[in-house]
Formats: sequence, structure tokens, C-alpha cells
Amino acid sequence: MNKRRTLLCAVLAAAGTLSASPLWAQEWPTRPVRVIVPFPPGGGTDTVARPLTAKLSQLAGQTFVIDNRGGAGGTIGAGLAAKAPADGYTVLLAPVHLAVAVTAYKSLPYDLERDLLPVTTVAIFPDVLVAATRVPAKTLPELIAYAKANPGKVNCGSAGNGTTRHLSCEMFNSFAGIKAEHVPYKGTGPATTALLGGEIDYIFEALGSASQHIRSGKLRPIAVTSTRRSPSFPEIPTANESGLPGFDVTSWYGLWLPAGSPPAVVQRLHGLVQKAFEDPELRDLWFKLGAEPGGIAPAAFGAFIRTEVQKWGKVVRDAGVTIE
Repeated sequence: MNKRRTLLCAVLAAAGTLSASPLWAQEWPTRPVRVIVPFPPGGGTDTVARPLTAKLSQLAGQTFVIDNRGGAGGTIGAGLAAKAPADGYTVLLAPVHLAVAVTAYKSLPYDLERDLLPVTTVAIFPDVLVAATRVPAKTLPELIAYAKANPGKVNCGSAGNGTTRHLSCEMFNSFAGIKAEHVPYKGTGPATTALLGGEIDYIFEALGSASQHIRSGKLRPIAVTSTRRSPSFPEIPTANESGLPGFDVTSWYGLWLPAGSPPAVVQRLHGLVQKAFEDPELRDLWFKLGAEPGGIAPAAFGAFIRTEVQKWGKVVRDAGVTIE
């Protein structure tokens, strides 16, 4: 009799757990959610994080609060997210740089695959090479000629050592046969500010975060680095058609949760992102930024990250980049 009672209690407990899980997912979040952005304010990640979190706050009925934690190519903020409680109330919104860091850094305060749980993509951007208006070049061939005519005097800024922006500078050196000096900053925002001030010559940036400066004429677009022109900026030629066949760099941004977060929260957050992109206003904003909306399934995002780690790992090794 006691065995039967014990078995019955176990079955009822299991049933209660199963029935409570969907309910718990529907109730999440019941308090504000911290969204760690591992770069300073004003950069490319902020460009997508702020409008998206505003929409998620509206849909969820709870505030998604951005917490900018810049430094070390996004790895400081990623480390904080990886060590946060796995309760659904800390989310990491980060770019492709995390896939680069796996190979570029000698050691990291986290393991990307073990400590962070992929949720979904939120935006995919073509990158763009933008130059300071003081640089006497309007096309890619002109910029390459300018760099060759001024050896040791031309520089390329980036969001930090080991980021895709840094590696884009190194790739450009190799493809174009030039040697521009790399100048690292603590994020895209500071690098863009330096470019606007004429402190550096050019940077590679996500088209979205550079778009306002391109439209205002404060920065000069030289080429997009995707294989085809952006529908939002059809007048900007690709690097391929400008004389650098095979030069292809695309930025993406995604969401992660700390490993061990409840599967119900992963699915709920993924669903909220998909719902957010049903809003015509948000989709129109993404189009103006030159971005494709995200929303792929968690498993698909995880597989995509693994391919990106492999791709950028080769670039890191070929460029001989190693960061302590």
C-alpha cells in the first residue's frame, strides 16, 4: 500500500510539473529583465538592442533593461552573462564578435558553447567600409591607391582587438595588398566618434549603425562587404564589384541565456522575438538600417554559431591574431 501511495505521489508530482511548466512560461517575466550588451552605448549593438528591447517590454508587460558592459571585444559582458543566475532574468544580446573570440583569445572567462544557451538571431547586417570625409577617396580603388601612396600613414579603426572589425581590417590589408595600421577602441561607438572627428581614416561597420552618418553625409561609404548590394542603400557598391572578389563580411546579432535556464523561458523569449518582428514598424526600421530580421529557432541558431566559430577561426589563424 505504501509503495502504491509513493508511486501515485510521484506520478502526481510529475504531472504537476508538466502542467506547471507551460503556465510558468506564460507568466515569465514577472519582473524586469536585464539585457547585457557587451559594448559601450552608441555602437552597432545598441542600434538593434534599444528598439528591440522596447518592443519586447511592450509585448511581455515587463521592462527589458539594457546594461552596457563594454571591453575586451565583448568578452567581459559575455562573461558576466555566463555567470549570471540561470533564472531567465539575465539575457545577453551580442554580435558575431563572440564567435571570433573563441579562437582569437588565449583564454576566456567563459565557454561559449558550454556556458551560454543560444536563443535566436535578432538582426543580420551587411558590413560597410566607411571613411572619414577628409580622406581623398570616394571609391574602393581610390582608397587602396591612397593607402599605397601613403605607407605607414593610413589607419583602420575597430571596435577592439579580436573583433570582426579588427579582422576585417586585416583581411582588407591582405586582399588589397596594403598595410594600414590597426587602431583598436573599446567598442564601435568610440571608434565611430574617432572617425567622425578625423582621428582615423576608415572603419568597417554594420550598415545599420553607420546608416545615420551615411545619410547625413558625415561619413563616406566606400563599399558594402556582402556579396550583393543592400536594398536599403542600393547606391553603395559591393567590395566584390569594386575589385576585391571574395571579400565577404556579414554582421549578426543574437540572444543568449545563461546555460541551465529553463527550456520554457528559452521558448518564450524566442516566441517574443518572433512576435516583435510581426510589427510592421519594427520591420520597417530594420529595413532602413539595412538589416534582415532575426527569429530563427534556438537549435538552428546554435548550429549557425558553430559554423561561424569555424569560419572566423580560420581568419584568426591566417591573420596570426592572438589576444592575451
